[in-house]
Amino acid sequence: MARIFDVIEYPNEMKDELVHRFPERGSGDFRIGSQVVVRESQTAVFFRDGKALDVFGPGRHTITTANIPLLTGVIGKAFGNRTPFTAEVYYVSRREFADRKWGTPQPIIVKNPNMGLGIALLQAFGTYGYQISEPQQFVTQLVGSQGVFRTDDIEDRLRSVLLSYLTDLLGETAVKHDVTELIGLVSELGAGVRAKASEHFASLGLGLKTFLISNLRPSSKSIDELRDMGVLDMRTYTQLQAADAMRDAAQNPSGGAGLTAGIGAGMGIGNVLGQSLQGMTGASAAQQPSGGGGGSEIPDIMTPAEAAQVLRVSEEDVVAAIKAGDLKGRKLGNAYRISREALEKFLGG
Repeated sequence: MARIFDVIEYPNEMKDELVHRFPERGSGDFRIGSQVVVRESQTAVFFRDGKALDVFGPGRHTITTANIPLLTGVIGKAFGNRTPFTAEVYYVSRREFADRKWGTPQPIIVKNPNMGLGIALLQAFGTYGYQISEPQQFVTQLVGSQGVFRTDDIEDRLRSVLLSYLTDLLGETAVKHDVTELIGLVSELGAGVRAKASEHFASLGLGLKTFLISNLRPSSKSIDELRDMGVLDMRTYTQLQAADAMRDAAQNPSGGAGLTAGIGAGMGIGNVLGQSLQGMTGASAAQQPSGGGGGSEIPDIMTPAEAAQVLRVSEEDVVAAIKAGDLKGRKLGNAYRISREALEKFLGG
């Protein structure tokens, strides 16, 4: 024989529960006169056949056709209206779920005109807080017949909504403010996201209580990651590679074949970086042999020192590259000479 519940209650603090269904499975057998006990931090929604019949606030409530008018057509007249009927009670937490964490799993791309690449990648993290404001709406739209509905069941969705509005707002704000100014507007941005997202939360029966940006900063993504994200075109990508290679060469005091091979790989960008060969001065051009290439700014034949000036590395690095076979050079006595063609071939990888 089915159990008939005379007292319905859920004495739990519901620290990570948003909704708890009573009973968790199937339907409960209730009857007129049964007691529904609701704690101070709870609201109880009374359901039958998928319809919400009533909502109870904190306190002790007696099930009667007077306080639940929709039961009138459900309960038969037999046994003095004491006939059991099936129903469910959903206990809904009314506490605020504060200090929930959010962060950007991928950097947010914003325009950054007249600075660097013209774009910026921003990372951010912070906290938010929410509360169930419309228990019946929340249960109807999200919980369904689920026995227990926890914070983990919805917070991925809430974070996605918040990050979507943050991305939109950063894009709008970046039109008038560069990245350095954006970083100083975390309070205004947080308030803006809360205002934009509140309507979406309300459509779920939730209230967005807080949205705070604890930190907003440029991303430390590498060049390769930026390229994979589609942020960099090939020209920009290869230019940055070359710049990194030259920087590493300048910072490496030991030089050597391994280093110069790295320079070759970093600068192997064909015509895109051909302009870097234009850095030689007119004095260097004047030193070329009389059989040289006329008015060209780069000598057709160079010493290791002149080649090092083009590459912006040390003369020792150039000699090491020649000895390693990476850079083709001709030894005349104790001196090396490098042709323009050999140097361009080396740069071309």
